[in-house]
Amino acid sequence: MKVLYLNPTGQLGGAERSLLLLMESIKAARPKWQLELIAGAEGPLIDRALELGVRATAIPFPRALSRLGDSSASGAGRRLDRLALAGGIGRAGVPGAAYLYKLRGAIAERAPKVIHSNGFKMHILGAWARTAGTPLIWHIRDYVGSRPLMSRLIRANAHRCTAAIANSNSVAEDLRSVCGGNLRVEMIYNAVDLDKFNPRGEAADLDKLAGMDAPASGTIRVGMIATMARWKGHEVFLRALSKLAGKFPLRAYVIGGSLYETLGSQHRIEDLRKMATELGVEHVVGFTGFLDDTAAAMRALDIVVHASTEPEPFGLAIAEGMACGKPVIASGAGGAAEIVEPKVDALTHRPGDVDGLAECIERLALDGELRKRIGAAARVSAERQFGRERLVAGILPIYDGVASAAA
Repeated sequence: MKVLYLNPTGQLGGAERSLLLLMESIKAARPKWQLELIAGAEGPLIDRALELGVRATAIPFPRALSRLGDSSASGAGRRLDRLALAGGIGRAGVPGAAYLYKLRGAIAERAPKVIHSNGFKMHILGAWARTAGTPLIWHIRDYVGSRPLMSRLIRANAHRCTAAIANSNSVAEDLRSVCGGNLRVEMIYNAVDLDKFNPRGEAADLDKLAGMDAPASGTIRVGMIATMARWKGHEVFLRALSKLAGKFPLRAYVIGGSLYETLGSQHRIEDLRKMATELGVEHVVGFTGFLDDTAAAMRALDIVVHASTEPEPFGLAIAEGMACGKPVIASGAGGAAEIVEPKVDALTHRPGDVDGLAECIERLALDGELRKRIGAAARVSAERQFGRERLVAGILPIYDGVASAAA
């Protein structure tokens, strides 16, 4: 069987790392299958896919399409919405028409048995570009209902999609609320590479990467690993740190960088540095930028913080921190609330609750036995929930089913 994956970016965010692990797992389970990838931009995703033996190429988005999103759903965004719903991007003559033509040709040339899209823009473009009769699977990794532009496009094109995979029950329920009964939705949690993300192995020198001197012995290291998306809660993290100043030796790290081009969707590191200075915590907070080896970064931490201000669709950083045997503090809403058991394998706080996050950090920082107990339980939970065997067992029947039905 030939499976073609579509992804809107060539960078390595959580969705892309999950896609790589999915492709690697499918290749291991079905070594004779042909897996191919088309991305909307060049980047490390292409290189990683090629290393896995996946035929991968980029068909770069035009800039207007790269920057389009619900975070900027005015002007061009609203025009695309109206034109798309009126008859499709290809006939409307908007900037994406030429891209749609190229994508349609590339799909026809590859003649896949199944198309698996990974990202909202590729969900819609894949629906419009697929060859008639070719099954399309949407892998939905984010909420649809809160996105005015995308919810209308998803609803309007659900009949073009054969099945959807949601990465949590929370996301599945949201998708069903948007599409009603017009779309088959299956829930499969993201997998984690439990061999790579484990308590043993090399730890990153986060101080060197952040350009800081090493802190004194006994300092508690707290880190947040996330893209620079505004809803990821960097401001909440920094404000929580400001409430802990002077209570115990602390070093904090903001780990991650800007990955996506959607207008207005991300913080700039320089703005977060300025905020840290205004809050008086610039001397304890290091900014590493994007790190490729997040497992090594997590092993260098005593506490992993997740601070999203909105419900988290899944929470890959939470799952990876748990797999590394680290005590994780999670923003307890959405899919994130499904994958942790509060006070057993993680601590939780309400999204956006600065005081609640500060209290969780302080509690773990001052209790080494609690850190050890929660970290050990977290690893057990990760092994139970996030093994790649569960991922493959869930997805292969979907591939086989839609391909057989289309034959």
